[in-house]
Amino acid sequence: MKGWGGKAGLIIAVDGPSGAGKSTITKALADRLGYVHIDTGAMFRAVALTALRAGVDGSDDEGLARLCGSLEIAFARTNGCCRVMANGEDVTDAIRTPEISLLTSTISARKVVRDFLLEVQRRMGRAGGVILEGRDIGTVVFPDADVKFFLTASVEERGRRRWLELAARGEQLTLAETIAAVARRDEQDSEREHAPLRRAADAVDVDSTGLSIDDVLDRMETIVREKERLLATARQ
Repeated sequence: MKGWGGKAGLIIAVDGPSGAGKSTITKALADRLGYVHIDTGAMFRAVALTALRAGVDGSDDEGLARLCGSLEIAFARTNGCCRVMANGEDVTDAIRTPEISLLTSTISARKVVRDFLLEVQRRMGRAGGVILEGRDIGTVVFPDADVKFFLTASVEERGRRRWLELAARGEQLTLAETIAAVARRDEQDSEREHAPLRRAADAVDVDSTGLSIDDVLDRMETIVREKERLLATARQ
């Protein structure tokens, strides 16, 4: 398989709950491997932001269908950073607010939105040499991915990380409020009707509680490199 940069590579799925560090880890792992990083969660957030701005209710399937029909989502690398674009606008920062987080959980439960983004995600990832992160990559989007990870951490640890992230942006939420919001998001994502958060049966569990980023990356990279080696040997 050939990735976007012409590099042969695997399809890697990284799933897990909100605040598990998927974006940080998958971006860094993609850099180590020379793979393309696809943040599927950011795609749902971009839909949520667009719907909010357009006044489309999160449960209005007809309105969401029209919105998706005119929405183009892309990823652009600027000064070494991956930016999220919606109809040509950089929405990377705008999609990371608590309001958008909660609306995203509602939006992502709508089948019309999932069907739209499923096709976009599969088109982006089909070439290989990619790491896709989300909540149903290994179970729905690419159930035949070459390597699957389920990245998680305790709800307290995930809440603390999100609280520090929000505080750095000037958001005035307490640690307890942030932990509670993360717990609510877990419940919403696990109980939704369409493509709920699930661990794929063949996914490798990675609990990042108490671990450094490098510790997590080293473990995941070792697993990917071994898979690459095995496939290369099989092709010989």
